[in-house]
Parts: sequence; C-alpha cells; structure tokens
Amino acid sequence: MTEHSTETRAATGGAARQPEGTETYEVVVVGGGSAGLSAALVLGRARRRTLVVDAGEPRNAPAAHMQGYLSRDGMPPADFLALGREEVARYGVELVRDRAVDVTRDGDFAVALESGRTVRARRLIVTTGLRDELPAVPGVAERFGRDVLHCPYCHGWEVRDRAFGVLAASPLSVHQALMVTQWSKDVTFFLHTVAGDDLPDGDLRRLAAAGVTVVPGEVAEVVAEDDRLTAVRLADGSAHAREVLFVSPRPVPRTGLLERLGAAFHETPFGSYPVVDAHGLTSVPGVWAAGNAIGFAEQVVHAASGGYRAAAALNGELLMTDLDSAVRV
Repeated sequence: MTEHSTETRAATGGAARQPEGTETYEVVVVGGGSAGLSAALVLGRARRRTLVVDAGEPRNAPAAHMQGYLSRDGMPPADFLALGREEVARYGVELVRDRAVDVTRDGDFAVALESGRTVRARRLIVTTGLRDELPAVPGVAERFGRDVLHCPYCHGWEVRDRAFGVLAASPLSVHQALMVTQWSKDVTFFLHTVAGDDLPDGDLRRLAAAGVTVVPGEVAEVVAEDDRLTAVRLADGSAHAREVLFVSPRPVPRTGLLERLGAAFHETPFGSYPVVDAHGLTSVPGVWAAGNAIGFAEQVVHAASGGYRAAAALNGELLMTDLDSAVRV
C-alpha cells in the first residue's frame, strides 16, 4: 500500500525500454529507516525520480526513545521516521510499504516486491539494516529495549546508577561489562554458559579493577515484577537482584539483495557485510549501501550521514554518466 502518492517526474535518459506496466525510477532505495530516508531526501532535492521501498521493520523499533542524535535526543524512533517520510514526500519521492524480495539486472535493475509488483531502477541504494538475534533466555526478548539493553551509548544515561547485570553471550561480553561501569558502579557479570576458567587472566584482572562482580552459572530467566526487571535467576535457583541487564545480540545483516547481485563481502566479529568505499559504493557498479546494512555499529546519526553520502555520490555519478553519453552521441 502506497503511503504517499505524489506526482513524479520523467526519468532522465539512459534507461532501456521496459516491459509494459513496469514502473521505472532513476533510483530505488530499499529500506525506509534513517539511512534510506536521508538518501531519499538528497535525491528528491536533486530532482531524481526516486522510490523508497520500506518493509517497516526498523532495528530500533523496541526502543521507546533514541539518543545521541543532536537536536533529536530522546525522540521516539517512530516519530523520527514519520517526520522523515513527510519531508521526503515534499520533494516528489514516492514511498511504498512493501518488501523487496529479489533483484536482477539486465542493464537496469529489476526489483521484485513481496506484493507482486516489479519496479525498475537505473541505480540502487540498499539500506535494509539488520535484525538482532537475542540470547535464548526467557524474559530477555520480552523486555528488550526497556530494561534489557545492548548499547550503553544508546541507553546508559537513562539507567545510570542502577544495579546492572551483563550476560556473557559473546566474545565481546567482557568488554561490554567493563564499558557499562562508566554508567553504574554496581555491575554483575553473569558467565552464563562460559566457564570461568575460559576467561583470560587479563580480563579477570580488568573486571576486578573495575569493581565488577563475576557470577558463574547458567542464567535460567530474567525475572520481572510490576513490569520492571527485578532479578536474574540462575539454573540452580539462586536469584540476583538487578534492575537492568545488558546483553550482546547476534547481529543478522539483511543483505540478501546484495548477495544476489554478487557483491563482495568481508567478515567481521559482528557478521558479514558488503565491501563499500568511503561513499557507500559496493563492488557492484550502480549499487550503494548504507546504515546497518554495512556495519553493526551504525547508529541512527551515522546511518543518516551514510545515506546522505551515498545519495550525493550516486547523483554525481549518474549525472556524469548521462553527460558522457551525450558527448559520445
């Protein structure tokens, strides 16, 4: 279902003849989060016929507020995106609530949508983000984004000085436990399925120096009363009073479209991401990427900046391509 219907401009030259009934755009932006909308804003202002395909699954949907974005600190993420959609629509950008399920290329790109619609584009920007796969501990998913958290920069100030717990769920959990001591001096590190003997001596010394209490034993559940986290219960039945629990989700990048196009990827401790240049250009000519589609640590402010850079680079490349074609003619 189209969210905004706007009068669109004819595409600038260079597009091949398309099958009857297929809609053609200069740019299709796949993903309607901060990166995608920022890119669309730049492209709309540059008078490019642009479509944003938004599946409506932003990574930060569980959070009541977003922090660290200058002038938008504390704003609900849904409100932020709603304002963004209104802004880009003013410039003739079309937005559709749909999911891109496939993409092929035969000169232009053909993007197949879940609704059965196919749209074509001369260039693509992929901002499909990622999803967080949470530890399989009862209570974690239900409270994620409230008092089960993953990023102290995102939420540390709001929960400062409370009783923190940190669940050992990844090789970087020790680093997380050390980091959160900047927001609270009452931190308990639950080893969960990690054996204490597996922690390097250096990590144990740092945890001790930071005043972190290390608790062995598998975590059985997160306990909540009156809609607030009150304790972490271990498999042996013991309960440790805590008010906040930090976890390390496993990031699962939504990069299927880039894989189908044959983009090059590189491995990181947080998953496999496309290789991009400083402007977000992937190894596939004509395809840019931004936001969490290119990295786990892209916050809202980073994603918006990345979408802006990608769109500006794309617009310049498309302009020069058309001028070079005109010169050859």
